Amino acid sequence: MAACSERASTHFAILNPPQSSIIGCGAIGTRPVVRDGEVTVGSMMNGTLSADHRAIDGATGAELLREIKGVVEEPSRVVE
Repeated sequence: MAACSERASTHFAILNPPQSSIIGCGAIGTRPVVRDGEVTVGSMMNGTLSADHRAIDGATGAELLREIKGVVEEPSRVVE
């Protein structure tokens, strides 16, 4: 389950038993980013993972966030 915000730049979701994890995502906004050595405007979103460390190891949580980042950046990966 994900808890997302349309206005807040960062969203910290709170676990409710019996959940083991929840993703929070902030609003998409424009920020300066560097691409190919040039500063340009990019669309960015913050994502956070709240996890019960009794059920999910921190390394596993980081792997999950990497996969979610990849899918958000390249949605065609979902249908591969």
